[in-house]
Amino acid sequence: MTYKTISIEQRGAADWLTLNRPDALNSINNQMVADLSDYFGRLFHAPRTRIVVMRGAGRAFCAGLDIKAQGGTSDAPFAGGFGFQGWLADVYVKMRRCPQPIISLVHGAACGGGFAFALASDIRIAAESARMNAAFIKLGLSSCDMGTSYFLPRLVGASLAAELMMTGRFIHAPRALATGLVSQVVPDAELEAAGEALVAEMLATSPIGLRMTKEGLGFAIDAPSLEAAIAMENRNQLMCAASDDFKEGLAAFLEKRPPNYG
Repeated sequence: MTYKTISIEQRGAADWLTLNRPDALNSINNQMVADLSDYFGRLFHAPRTRIVVMRGAGRAFCAGLDIKAQGGTSDAPFAGGFGFQGWLADVYVKMRRCPQPIISLVHGAACGGGFAFALASDIRIAAESARMNAAFIKLGLSSCDMGTSYFLPRLVGASLAAELMMTGRFIHAPRALATGLVSQVVPDAELEAAGEALVAEMLATSPIGLRMTKEGLGFAIDAPSLEAAIAMENRNQLMCAASDDFKEGLAAFLEKRPPNYG
């Protein structure tokens, strides 16, 4: 597919998705919502894509909604009756539903809906320049938007989530690392290399194991009980054990060689 506001570079089994409106700090407009909705909607049926790396072109990851475009509500689809609000919100749902792990490489500003892109990802690596905030409340809106009220407290706990959401203050890379919001902080010039190294490690795992791990983690976070989480683990493990990936992984382990998952 050819997109207007994002670019997709296929590096083997990984898609490198770049938000590509650098002159507008990759802010979100109607076209970007359409592009991201289409891309993430297709991933469920894209077995050759095993990982997605999300990043921003230019000086920022994503500055949030393009206020000058005012969301372009006149061009938004019905989206369950919520117009542009529901249309954009559905992008974050698609990010969580797609079976591929998503790695966000965050540099510069990640604000509002851009912050939510990082939160909806599975792994976040920050450049030293990264600064993130729930900007919604700065505009007279609620910070409970675009999944932020769901993602953020699960990542950093209720107290810090409340602080960030009720003030709109920025959290910079060092504090983001200290609170577990990101898993790594690197110099800006090394951000892509850090992403490549993580992708290489993840691609060394089995395709079915990687997908089932994302699915299992997502379920377990909301599991009503230990028994429910273990039931999902048992189901996923039996599916993995019956796969050719497991046969190859076990053989490679016994033969002391790298696995070849094909």
